[in-house]
Amino acid sequence: MELGLTTPALLFPAISLLMLAYTNRFIVLAGLLRELYGEYEKEPDDIIATQLLNLRVRISVIKNMQIFGALSFFFCVACMFLIFAGSRVFANFTFGISLILLLISLALMIRELHLSIDALEAHMSEFPH
Repeated sequence: MELGLTTPALLFPAISLLMLAYTNRFIVLAGLLRELYGEYEKEPDDIIATQLLNLRVRISVIKNMQIFGALSFFFCVACMFLIFAGSRVFANFTFGISLILLLISLALMIRELHLSIDALEAHMSEFPH
């Protein structure tokens, strides 16, 4: 299969939208973390402590999602440069790396979604069934 410039270019909008979504999640969680930490400082509570620990892990996962997404974008651009430069073998290899990095980023997103659900369940633990 011949890899052309259009193949890696197709990933540009997808990676850009993912990065925007990751950044938005990070901003929301950082605000929530600050708010909950303020509440916890005023009146320590086990449920808030659990939520703070969950948020800390989630923010770390989102950081890694962003790193792997950015690296995927970087290798995608490098692939396009290598195609332009006529180095097809290295371009194919670089594009493969880009796809693997994107898969890792997406797997981390699934992990973060599970953590998000855990946080909601902890929050609703006192609500009667």
